[in-house]
Amino acid sequence: QVQLAESGGGLVQAGGSLRLSCATSGRAFRSYAMGWFRQTPGKEREFVAADNWSDGSAYYADSVQGRFTLSRDNAKNTLYLQMNSLKPEDTAVYYCAAAKYGSSRYIRDYNYWGQGTQVTVSS
Repeated sequence: QVQLAESGGGLVQAGGSLRLSCATSGRAFRSYAMGWFRQTPGKEREFVAADNWSDGSAYYADSVQGRFTLSRDNAKNTLYLQMNSLKPEDTAVYYCAAAKYGSSRYIRDYNYWGQGTQVTVSS
């Protein structure tokens, strides 16, 4: 199995930066595609960013393109999300997730989830 644990959330001012971490465990970690999702009350969980597992490239939701950067450190079994130029609309609980069968922007394709970390951006 793969275990995920997010950290690094907090309260920041609009325009500021925050870096989220996702610590992982599991023998097959390097074979999993990883992604970030977020959710606010009254809304469905939405895609934020994901990597392509095999080539290390990443892709993003339009709403965060150019502001967020996903990276992966296989030596530490850790996934990161660098968030710059934060906006109040970025406020959400952020979740790290692992997909066993390939990269995806869809919730249904992810097999493991962390507990989430709260990010709050003040105006």
